Amino acid sequence: MMLAEAFQHQAISCERMGSPFMGRLLRILAEHWPADSALAQRLAQFDGDIGPAGASLPLRTAGGLHALVLTARAPELAALYPPAQVSDEALREGVLEALDQHEAFMLDWVESPPQTNEVRRSAALIAGTAVAADHFDLPFMVSELGASAGLNLMWDRYGLSLPGVEMTPSDPALTLTPDWAGPLPPHIRPVVAERAGVDLNPLDPGDPKGLLRLTAYLWPDQPERLALTRAAAAVTDAPIHRGDAIDWLATRLASAPEGHLHLIQHTVAWQYFPTDVQARGQEMIEAAGATATPTRPLAWLSMESDGDTTGGIGAALVLRLWPGDITLHLGRADFHGRWIRWDGARDTG
Repeated sequence: MMLAEAFQHQAISCERMGSPFMGRLLRILAEHWPADSALAQRLAQFDGDIGPAGASLPLRTAGGLHALVLTARAPELAALYPPAQVSDEALREGVLEALDQHEAFMLDWVESPPQTNEVRRSAALIAGTAVAADHFDLPFMVSELGASAGLNLMWDRYGLSLPGVEMTPSDPALTLTPDWAGPLPPHIRPVVAERAGVDLNPLDPGDPKGLLRLTAYLWPDQPERLALTRAAAAVTDAPIHRGDAIDWLATRLASAPEGHLHLIQHTVAWQYFPTDVQARGQEMIEAAGATATPTRPLAWLSMESDGDTTGGIGAALVLRLWPGDITLHLGRADFHGRWIRWDGARDTG
């Protein structure tokens, strides 16, 4: 895929996900890319898939531009970003000028892949963990794979407002309000006794540089995502370890204490693991499940793409429980957590 084509494809995807500004920005980059710049030469050196399933060069570029805006490095560009309403011509001139004037910053920025930690996915986690708690009334030990900055490890600190019910802790850091369809989940708030996560490149949301990477990859015309991320970052204190997810999980499985439900969770992360790593992880989890007991149970909650696009795109919500090896297909959720289509605890064996 050529870079211009990658920009165009990403523009369509962003528009479908509710960001018309990103659509405009990425099309401008596709049609007016400064091909003779050092940045262009650097991006041309990337091999393989440069789209969203690979190096994601369009999002790296757009994220760098947003970082310039958020840090006030480029006030002229910031004046053209939402909520401002400007012409495509003005936006094009401002973007090209920023790429030229801040080339050193952009060259450094694009060396790292995009990293977001979409906190609205916690709506699906809150609902899914309520189902798990309905099966096993025990405190939770939570392990997250591909945790990024750990924002979604803090789901028990967030409120979930659904039609006719508020699943909210006493002092919520934030409240999530997805477009919900289907029956309601069990009205249960599990107790989290211990939590930790793992990521190849963990971010510290308490560090300004880490928070900048998280917020720069949010889309500029979606300020609610920015507000939720900052609110979640303010309460996140879960330890996130750097390393291979499955190697780390092996240690966690071995140390799960009696009298606790060990919950393994991941949202839009497993699908990026190599096939052999997925196979090794599944085998490991299923082996641990085979030894689970009612006083030392295991749960595996995932929100991942399964290739099913019927009725709209989105991720499948699946919960597996041991002992008993119960598989519950809970429904589907928007990748950014905007909507959830809940089927309830449908056991498919």
